Amino acid sequence: MITAKMVKELRDKTGAGMMDSKKALVEADGNIDRATEILREKGLASAAKKSGRIAAEGVVATYVSDDMKKAGMIEFNCETDFVSMNEDFKAMADDFAKLASETEAADIEAFKNEEYKGMTVGKAITELVAKIGENMDLRRFVKFEATDGVVSSYVHMGGKIRVLVARKSENANEVVQRVARDVAMHVAATNPPFLSKDMVDQDTLEKEKEIYRVQAKNEGKPDNIVEKMVMGRINKYFKEAVLLEQPFVKDPDMSVSKYIDGEAKNLGAMEVVEFVRYEKGEGIEKKSEDFAAEVAAQMKPQSK
Repeated sequence: MITAKMVKELRDKTGAGMMDSKKALVEADGNIDRATEILREKGLASAAKKSGRIAAEGVVATYVSDDMKKAGMIEFNCETDFVSMNEDFKAMADDFAKLASETEAADIEAFKNEEYKGMTVGKAITELVAKIGENMDLRRFVKFEATDGVVSSYVHMGGKIRVLVARKSENANEVVQRVARDVAMHVAATNPPFLSKDMVDQDTLEKEKEIYRVQAKNEGKPDNIVEKMVMGRINKYFKEAVLLEQPFVKDPDMSVSKYIDGEAKNLGAMEVVEFVRYEKGEGIEKKSEDFAAEVAAQMKPQSK
């Protein structure tokens, strides 16, 4: 009988997944050592041992349907830039982006359990890890659906940064596409945290106001002037943090909102309703390694 304790012991020993560990134990008639060998033979244990290594390279991949109504975007990480250019790795990233446009998964763990080529997404990644010999991680995904408009994408630096923009519009001609691409390019360049002023949450707004109040008081301003200064600085904050209020990168004399409104006069009503920007590796803490020291340590005789 295969017990939960046995499965846990094998998982702790090899780092393999729960179901893979259980199957190996069944195949090995409960023998832990044999089950370990089975996992190694299948490449599952060796893949798991790589999971502690930081995967901060990779690609951001996007998919937009032909009718531009659905889109998906994922970040698929690996350890080295060399592997990020591997054809199998890139093809899998593109497949995952398309799957993201169709998935009903609510989080990344559920997404990894989605069916993919006769197995789960997670199992497919594990097999690619075993094949290539480098840790990988499907870090995040997003799904866009535009029922009353279209979705556009923008790619920067060969996939290091990608942006999806959903907008309401009366048509989807080439000029509308150009406007959407311009907005997406702007997002790639400036990385605004908010779409519009009313989307700035109250906690963020109050925190900014308090910082500006302290700044004004430290400057020796009287109380009757402080609040006026605070509101002036909040308006400046909006121009820095809110997409529609930011100076447009192609023409800083106008805001993004003014640019869209100006184009809409000739194109019909157009409104940006959502955007997401992914940058490869953002927020992942990379290890700084001394390669020479690492080699020297490995060459040093081990004490018995």
